Amino acid sequence: MSDIPKAFILGAGLGTRLRPLTENLPKPLVPYLHEPLIHQALRHCQHAGIKHCAINTHHLAHTWPQQFPQKKFENLTLEFFHEPVLLETGGGIKNIEPWIGSDPILVYNGDILTDIDLKGLIQAHQSADNIATLAVFSEGPNCNVALEGSQITDMRHSLGIHPGTHQFSGIYIIEPSILQYIPAGEKISIVPAFLELIRQGKLGAYLADGATWKDLGTREEYLAAHKTAALTHTVEPISPSASIAPEAQIDRDSCFIGPHCVIEKGAKLSNTIVWPGATVHENANLDGCIVRQSAQGTHQNTDL
Repeated sequence: MSDIPKAFILGAGLGTRLRPLTENLPKPLVPYLHEPLIHQALRHCQHAGIKHCAINTHHLAHTWPQQFPQKKFENLTLEFFHEPVLLETGGGIKNIEPWIGSDPILVYNGDILTDIDLKGLIQAHQSADNIATLAVFSEGPNCNVALEGSQITDMRHSLGIHPGTHQFSGIYIIEPSILQYIPAGEKISIVPAFLELIRQGKLGAYLADGATWKDLGTREEYLAAHKTAALTHTVEPISPSASIAPEAQIDRDSCFIGPHCVIEKGAKLSNTIVWPGATVHENANLDGCIVRQSAQGTHQNTDL
């Protein structure tokens, strides 16, 4: 098996369901465990041998170069492709055609958390004669992908063959030859191109059962992912660089306090996430809150 050197991370979505958390940041840059959510995807790609990542941008596009001024993340080089008008998945891929060149690429939704075995996906793709290979699960909230063996035979019941049995993960590998099935300069999903590959018998599936997979599309999912991380001790919940007054009362089993935060005296926090650099003022009482910049007073289940 040889590595696939390039990945395209989808970062251009509006993050509508996660508002107001996405009012000042695109969803992939929303903090998760003290750092931008997209860091999880970038590390995942890097560990699978990816060297170069393209990221499409739209909503608050100026925040991306602010976050990555050197166009690098650890050992990855980054390239940003701004979409003044959202092109959706197919249009976004077609838009980076010159960057893709002659290489197969990994495509990765930028707002999910997963530990899918990307090397296993790469191996499955390279061992078959498919133009694209999709990572799927045999269970999930939206099982609309139909399989016969390791080949996909229908999606969304679009071909009238089967309503589906498997959940699409949003992670897949494509060969450059798929680009001929995506019209240039159009806002279009990748699904019509996938349907054409199904007709040709060229759309494969990689079963990713056993891997974790979370879509942080809503506030509830965002809070639940932090709660899981707290229970499994994935990361230190309270950053060492946070400044916390001795008189502050923080439930360390349910709160995440980010780097360079300030928690003033008399503050009481439970089930609360404080984003990096934010301030919780004196005597604030917060339960079930997300603090983006600053908070004072008494609040419950509120984004501040």
